[in-house]
Amino acid sequence: MISHHAALIYTMVLVSAADREMTDAEMRTIGEMVRFLPVFRDYDSQLLPSTAATCVEFLDMEEGLDSALQTIKAGLPAELRETAYALACDVAAADGRTSQEVLRLLELIRHTLDLDRLVAAAIERGARARHAVL
Repeated sequence: MISHHAALIYTMVLVSAADREMTDAEMRTIGEMVRFLPVFRDYDSQLLPSTAATCVEFLDMEEGLDSALQTIKAGLPAELRETAYALACDVAAADGRTSQEVLRLLELIRHTLDLDRLVAAAIERGARARHAVL
């Protein structure tokens, strides 16, 4: 089982990698969240590259996405499931465009974490609002 920190990071990395292109904006967003959000206060941010690399290794395995999602669910306490989805939505919104692959992955994350659809919609709207530009 992985730590809740790793589970949150895995969630963000999966979203970033969903369209097979991890953009600078997405990577910057992940780094900023790990450095500044309260949930990561007791996480050593120097571990971020190795944690992210371990997540990417899942994707090279057969049934890797399903395994990664189940690993995330197992590592997250129930009270951090909405947080994980919010982080995923922020990464999805980071570069100003959201592909169909990313939208599908967000749906899989929502189902895996057993999030209420209305709660998920509110989280998604908040991410769009935070990342809006003129």
